[in-house]
Amino acid sequence: MSDKRPRSWDVGRSFALAQIGMEMVAPIVLGLFLDSQFGWGPWGVVAGAVFGLVGGLSHLVVMLNRFNKKDRE
Repeated sequence: MSDKRPRSWDVGRSFALAQIGMEMVAPIVLGLFLDSQFGWGPWGVVAGAVFGLVGGLSHLVVMLNRFNKKDRE
């Protein structure tokens, strides 16, 4: 294993990308909760999955563009 410590901006990027994963999962969990409370069937989970996927991917694209812009500077 290497003795080099990760740079602080590498750690920051890793946490930012992990946040995107949470943004994709949280709407699904909310959909499960709403399904159990209101008896909506699978529609809360389906809507949560769609919102989580669209929101997470759009945030991922914005964040990667920002990272690339910083790398060029």
